[in-house]
Amino acid sequence: MTLDDLKRLLTRQTLFKLDQIIAPKLISILYALGLGAILLWAVSHLFFTFGYGFGTGLWGLLEIIVFGLLSLILLRIGCEALLVYFKTHESSGESVSRSRYSTSLLDEVRDAIRDLADDGDEADYAEADEYITPATEPGPRYTPTPPPPEMPRAPATEPGEVFKPKRTAKRTPPTPRT
Repeated sequence: MTLDDLKRLLTRQTLFKLDQIIAPKLISILYALGLGAILLWAVSHLFFTFGYGFGTGLWGLLEIIVFGLLSLILLRIGCEALLVYFKTHESSGESVSRSRYSTSLLDEVRDAIRDLADDGDEADYAEADEYITPATEPGPRYTPTPPPPEMPRAPATEPGEVFKPKRTAKRTPPTPRT
């Protein structure tokens, strides 16, 4: 993606037109951002590990080499996989035939709303009354189960007695100081 493509993307209505696929062009920006992130991690990890000592810094260099190369390879494979995906589906995007080419996404939405309003075919909801059942009738295949028998419970207090919680721990009076 060149600088002219970026200018065209940001200044024109490229984002609102759906007649051109811009995602493959954005993958190169994603790859550059990934490379920058790996470089930033490597430099910060180098200073961080050497801050703890020379031996730790040497181990940090080894980590940068191993994990840096691994992340570079994974970034490259991921970006190439995205490019392959977009290239294989590019032909299916071109095969879609449009009756007209709109100037923007807003025009397409406006036309779709007008098409829906012009249909005028209201659905017949009279048959929906057949599916509604009164709340008093049980549903299909419903057999009510009797409630379980209740266990008799003893009252917590006697009639007229005020509820007093039972003490669970005994208190000992404080010892007097002399």
